[in-house]
Amino acid sequence: MNRATFMTVVVGITLLLDWYVFQAVKTVTSDLSNTPRRLVHIFYWSITAFSLLGILAYNLLDISQLKSLRSIILVFIFGNFLAKLFGALFLFLDDIIRFVSEVYGRVAGSTDEAQGFSKSRSDFLAKTALIATATPAAIMSFGIISGAYDYRVRRKVISLPNLPRAFDGIRIGQLSDIHSGSFFDKIAVRGGVEMLLAEKPDIICFTGDLVNNRSEEIKDYVDIFNKLKAPLGVYSTLGNHDYGDYSSWSSDQAKKKNLQDLITTQKQMGWDILLNENRFIETNGEKIALLGIENWGAGRFQKYGDLTKTYAGSEESPVKILLSHDPSHWDAQVRPNYPDIDLMLAGHTHGMQFGVEIGDFRWSPSKWIYKQWADLYQEGDQYLYVNRGFGFIGYPGRVGILPEITILELKSA
Repeated sequence: MNRATFMTVVVGITLLLDWYVFQAVKTVTSDLSNTPRRLVHIFYWSITAFSLLGILAYNLLDISQLKSLRSIILVFIFGNFLAKLFGALFLFLDDIIRFVSEVYGRVAGSTDEAQGFSKSRSDFLAKTALIATATPAAIMSFGIISGAYDYRVRRKVISLPNLPRAFDGIRIGQLSDIHSGSFFDKIAVRGGVEMLLAEKPDIICFTGDLVNNRSEEIKDYVDIFNKLKAPLGVYSTLGNHDYGDYSSWSSDQAKKKNLQDLITTQKQMGWDILLNENRFIETNGEKIALLGIENWGAGRFQKYGDLTKTYAGSEESPVKILLSHDPSHWDAQVRPNYPDIDLMLAGHTHGMQFGVEIGDFRWSPSKWIYKQWADLYQEGDQYLYVNRGFGFIGYPGRVGILPEITILELKSA
């Protein structure tokens, strides 16, 4: 299917869905006088018109120049479609009821019942359909306005049997999935960084996805993230988005340069980026090892990591902490083959930026894809912490699964 045909199909489905939901609008506004009724109808079809214009604009705009606007347009199109789809389900239920009523009337020979399907729609179900249409739109809007930058500090204490006494009580600050190309509020981002610094972590770790696609996305935020400092250093590794795999490039050389520019920028910010390598962290004459692997996951994403190379040289360390972007790496390689990697820090899932968290109860569609998708997990003496992400991508907001700043305190068992 070529692009023109695909767009024709998309527009056709959009118009059909909007016409179907409009039947509920007509039912609910039938008792209004002419002017209010016309205004409601005009408003309804104006949203449709903006959605269709958005589909056109989305395919014409240059993503390298108008990333934020293109993202907003995509969210508007998707939000409009999802909202109308919810409403259509209740209208479909109404149609089924009316159809069954007509069939029953014909079989029973009842004149009144035989006219069931031709009767007007249920006012209750029509109103319910419109409420169902409005609810997703309201939730998504709330997630953009309130959830996108509602940073939460999450604290956990982890006991490690072999932790040297000099490191007892060390506090690790973790950020993940910054996705700087999605931000639209620089002041809020600065506030999130200040929240982390206020925790006074001994070491800061970043577990990948600094950008969405291109190294230039971080340029406007260098003066914010270069403020991240910690007594034992700031360390980072790469996530699947950092390699530029989801963007078009003029050549392989251009793509490689983009990655190198991103690595250089992290170094200029004072971050020690670990590319399939490790570092020893020392305090009071005792050491632990910090390992950083390039992106590696059990799923469909490109595998750049080499855990054998990353691990080499750290064998004698009493405690090993691994920075690995994708949590599926833990079950796929780390636990089966490296039982002495005590703690792995990951991100990647974002908790799909949608879910419910009440006390210890957590739910997100992310659980259908990832066994470990948020918070702390333990198998034997090994731990995995999955950060919910500092930023966002695609949908420029969060509902329920809020952006996270992690503080992990290590204790000697």
